[in-house]
Amino acid sequence: MKGLLIFAAIIEAATGVGLLFIPSLVGQLLLGIDLSGVIVRVAGIALIALAIACWPGPPILGMLIYNAAVALYLTYVGFLGDSSGVLLWPVVILHAVMTVLLIRATRAIIH
Repeated sequence: MKGLLIFAAIIEAATGVGLLFIPSLVGQLLLGIDLSGVIVRVAGIALIALAIACWPGPPILGMLIYNAAVALYLTYVGFLGDSSGVLLWPVVILHAVMTVLLIRATRAIIH
């Protein structure tokens, strides 16, 4: 079972990295369509976090990585991108707060 989870984690991490950095190639190879945009990259971040959660160790690290990465990426989008919906900054703040709370929870688990 452990080996299967590690294998799944590797596949999900590879797909996530692909969606994050080369979404159009992943879209063409998987679906035959061009993928791009913020949502595709957030999905890539989510797959990387899922892979971390499946890796041996505390699964909370997956949620920590997800919240921190999404907070950083959406902050980047807000400042440098051309997207900014009414909920962008509240969501950035929510993910930042969740990151802090998850760091505290992770420290409690590790110690």
